[in-house]
Amino acid sequence: MRPISKKLANIEGSTTMRLFTRAKKMKADGIDVVSLTAGEPDFPTPQLIKDAGIKAIQENFTKYTPNQGIPELLKAIAEKFRRDNNLNFEPGQILVSCGAKHSLYNALQALCSRGDEVVIPSPYWVSYPEMTKLVDAVPVIVKTSQANHFKMTPAQLKKAITKKTKLMIFCSPSNPTGAVYTQEEIEGLAEVVRKTGIYVLSDEIYEKVIYDGMHHVSFGSIDSVKDQVVTVNGVSKAYSMTGWRIGFLGARKDIAEAAEKVQSQITSNANAIAQKAAHAALTCNLESEVISMVQEFDRRRLYFVSELQKIKGLEFIYPRGAFYIFARVKQFLNKSVNGTKIKTADELCEHALMKHNVAFVPGAGFGEKDWIRMSYACSMADLQKATGRLQRCLNELNS
Repeated sequence: MRPISKKLANIEGSTTMRLFTRAKKMKADGIDVVSLTAGEPDFPTPQLIKDAGIKAIQENFTKYTPNQGIPELLKAIAEKFRRDNNLNFEPGQILVSCGAKHSLYNALQALCSRGDEVVIPSPYWVSYPEMTKLVDAVPVIVKTSQANHFKMTPAQLKKAITKKTKLMIFCSPSNPTGAVYTQEEIEGLAEVVRKTGIYVLSDEIYEKVIYDGMHHVSFGSIDSVKDQVVTVNGVSKAYSMTGWRIGFLGARKDIAEAAEKVQSQITSNANAIAQKAAHAALTCNLESEVISMVQEFDRRRLYFVSELQKIKGLEFIYPRGAFYIFARVKQFLNKSVNGTKIKTADELCEHALMKHNVAFVPGAGFGEKDWIRMSYACSMADLQKATGRLQRCLNELNS
């Protein structure tokens, strides 16, 4: 029997999805597990959006659509970019895909050749390095500082760039840290991008989930680099539409066309029904529902932060956006419980799941091995239950 792809031997599966699936299976088996793994809002999709999907089915809008996306959705996305992000794209510069993850992958395929380098600040979302490797490019990991809330500086970016660098992947608000870059910080990075001529793949899926009076700044809104930036967004987080799988990108026309060519050979169009629902999300003035959801996330954030501060030895990044806490657990490693030594964050996550029925994600997949990521996108009731279990787990190791 012949071997499978050698390339895949060097690709890691998604740590987040592995633990999310495992926790879900345990719950289905009757075990009272609380999961803080996936970045999935627990709110229902707003009714107007669901109604648009139902109407699409009833009107038999269930066939192939243009590969790029239905015209009315492309127009709505272009208007969204202008309204929210100060980005001026024509519909021909936009590509609708099967989720923001798909949009990122299409962009990487469109921009990268074998051996090109992709700069990725660490901590990073688990899929960035693996997608880079899948397109035969080379991830260049830039270690950022906890003291700077894990935000990359212009000096760090400049140092990482070589003749082989093709692009940088940028994410604000950040998954996993919740850090939010300011206008000044992005302008500093943009000046390095302008001088070096590299591209930026800007993942802005959490733009609406932001707190403390912070404001989201789109990298492509910096005029001097607008043609070097591919902006990726979607409807999953802001409108609680994770399962609908609609993401989109906006880019210089030749880049958008190259990404569309990739998609035409891999998936063709995104789901027709979901495209109609996404159009409703972007055009039905649901801002009050989005604000209400973010206010509830903020309530959970403040509760979670206050409870975590009670755990001796636990360090974490104070999040200004998204719905994650990234926490340093080195203090709790190399400790023994009932004769079992917990040596790594992976083993800590295993111990918490099996002995305390609470699931979170080890930091190695995000580039920081002594850290864990916890999502507070679950209900407040689940968060309260999970917090008590986490406190017992870590306090047990402290003692």
